[in-house]
Amino acid sequence: MEHKTKQESTSKMQKMLNLDYRRDDDIWLTNTQTLRKLIGVLGIALPVLLYVFLWITAEHTVTLESISHYYYTRANPIFIIVVSVLAIFLMVYKGREPIDFYVSFTAGLFAILLLLFPTDNIAITCCDADAAYSVTYIQDSIWRVRFHYIAAAIFLLSLNYMSLFIFTRSNKPKGERTKEKRQRNTIYKFCGILMLSALVVVLLGLLEVIPADIYTTNHLTFWMETVAIECFGISWLVKGETIFTD
Repeated sequence: MEHKTKQESTSKMQKMLNLDYRRDDDIWLTNTQTLRKLIGVLGIALPVLLYVFLWITAEHTVTLESISHYYYTRANPIFIIVVSVLAIFLMVYKGREPIDFYVSFTAGLFAILLLLFPTDNIAITCCDADAAYSVTYIQDSIWRVRFHYIAAAIFLLSLNYMSLFIFTRSNKPKGERTKEKRQRNTIYKFCGILMLSALVVVLLGLLEVIPADIYTTNHLTFWMETVAIECFGISWLVKGETIFTD
């Protein structure tokens, strides 16, 4: 009985990852559905992993100003590895039409660029005692920070476009689409609108339309980025037919 249960568990895992041992020339990671699922899982996990790791390693329990600021902490390896892997997956994702590849490749490219051009420092100086959880300090550069914002915006807007306009496509007229497809499209649109709303809040904060004390004190950049990334992760999981499959 135990052996049968293990076999069933293994079979489910193989099915989820699209592992086909009958084909010698097939690489499981290149399967489109597998890429979609992995991108979704990595996106959803990123903010959680960063917060938990910094809490465990530095006992820092307050969220940072933004997700990008974890670059300067002990959670730096997680930030770089997860975003880099996401970028690679997005850059090799082909989709079904050329626009799928171009938009996904753009998202992956700018994910790499936001790593190469980090945001502003957490600490005021190197080894700042008031920011003991910061382990890295880079010479200030307003141009680097501005480009980081641009790269992050293009990255998230590209993913937003995919959720709203690419994932919702169908080769069937509206009346002939399955119930599950209509449900998936509702999720894509909801996630896309929520992502866009989160980015608008960040823009309003940067333009100081939202009072700086309210925006900064509540770490709205971090929370809005988290909302956007979680929504993009959910969209990709649904697109990978993890849920609401036909």
